Amino acid sequence: MNGINASTGPGAAAGSGVAGILLAAGSSSRMGTPKQLLPVGGVPLAARTAAHALSSRLDSVVAVLGHRSREIETHLLRHCADPKLTVLDNRRWAEGISTSIIAGLSFVRERFDHAMILLGDMPHVPPSVIDLLIERYLDSGACMGAVVRGECRCHPVVFGREMYGHLQALRGDVGARALFDAFPQQVCLVTPDAPYDPRDIDTPDDYARLCDDLPPRG
Repeated sequence: MNGINASTGPGAAAGSGVAGILLAAGSSSRMGTPKQLLPVGGVPLAARTAAHALSSRLDSVVAVLGHRSREIETHLLRHCADPKLTVLDNRRWAEGISTSIIAGLSFVRERFDHAMILLGDMPHVPPSVIDLLIERYLDSGACMGAVVRGECRCHPVVFGREMYGHLQALRGDVGARALFDAFPQQVCLVTPDAPYDPRDIDTPDDYARLCDDLPPRG
């Protein structure tokens, strides 16, 4: 695959289920340091988000890295030694988030009929929310699914094979938001059964608030 290096675990067997694409390739320009490596509850942020995905019903998880990928991969695999995990190095990461979506999708599209996109800087997405989205989305028969909090649609989001072509047509620093607006009748919206915190961590202030909210270790 052009522009992609992959480190694949033994669990990447063929199947028709749901794969997770964890986006963690950015340079963290607003943070000033790679946020993927910031400690959260004793583990790097990217490892925390990956661990939640790996503990869910997702059949496979592909972590798409870019900026300082080797360093982040080392820390990620140290904390997430799971056969469901594959790490991709997206060498085109600087061209925007669409390249990471395409990189992950290019890896999973032949194996899985559904792809869930998760953000590597959202530390409060528990396996229960991922599982609920999978269950209700698959039951609905829709082509797209998303979690909602209040009136706001948020991540994670999931797409069926029918939408893969649209995802691969994305360009630049653009995610999949426009697809939900373009095909509103094809969307399953899921409200978590318990309070849900969809915060992402972009700035030092975000990280400080996150650390303040975490329970004391030990």
